[in-house]
Amino acid sequence: MRSYLDFEKSVAELDSKVDELRVLAASGSDIGEEITRIEEKAAQALADLYANLTPWQKTLVARHPQRPHFTDFIEGLITEFTPLAGDRKFGEDAALIGGFGRFRGESICVMGQEKGATTDSRIKHNFGMARPEGYRKAVRLMEMAERFGIPVLSIVDSAGAYPGIGAEERGQAEAIARSTDACLSLGVPNVAIITGEGMSGGAIAITTANRVLMYEHAIYSVISPEAASSILWRDGTKAQEAATSMKITAQDMLRFGVIDRILNEPVGGAHRDPAAKTLSDLSHLDANAIRKHRRQKFLEIGRKIG
Repeated sequence: MRSYLDFEKSVAELDSKVDELRVLAASGSDIGEEITRIEEKAAQALADLYANLTPWQKTLVARHPQRPHFTDFIEGLITEFTPLAGDRKFGEDAALIGGFGRFRGESICVMGQEKGATTDSRIKHNFGMARPEGYRKAVRLMEMAERFGIPVLSIVDSAGAYPGIGAEERGQAEAIARSTDACLSLGVPNVAIITGEGMSGGAIAITTANRVLMYEHAIYSVISPEAASSILWRDGTKAQEAATSMKITAQDMLRFGVIDRILNEPVGGAHRDPAAKTLSDLSHLDANAIRKHRRQKFLEIGRKIG
């Protein structure tokens, strides 16, 4: 079932008209040309909308519940995937899934946040907001990948790390810091893809990679527009203004050198035609060269912004 965002109202009305005409056509009415004309009009209206999205509209698209999820990428990209559970310290965290499989026949370690697609699965996965044990599991996976010389792929889509009391009591900040450090210290290539929301330390913890890719309508920031609005203006209703000021879009991130490449989405967003994108690894480099490459990448970000 199609789900429309508020700014897509004009497209929704045209699609609704097409559905009505198809019902008439099924009853014998000769209105094929009219249906085609309105379909073309709807497609053009959608293309025009998505060619000029504002940062806030991109935020809404990035949060669309029907965008491809981590499990969708695993099903479409990875064969023989074997998930690993637990951090060997406290327990399992279903918000961050990780394991090993094969990509085009080659071994790969894959991890990422899963938001869930139904009410039950969203609760199970805590809406993609990982607790400390999730990030400690990520560290365990990265250490194992390095031990066996296996590249790491992170698929990022989270509103941030879980801010609950229990998570803080179990060392949320320390877990995020150690996961970020593990990314930086890896002697194997790592690639991160931001597919929806890349918010706060919850994203940075597994996105500090040799190559960072970002979907065309994804967002990446240290804080959500709503939270920034509340802090800067003490007014949560100024989220749209905050989104524009914060420079959170993929186009902004590429301009600043924070990411390496933008992955194009189908017209109307990835949720309309889910597809996985990939990047070749850095297998020709040794461990020290890989670490040097990653270090230089993040040093360059500071120079470009400064």
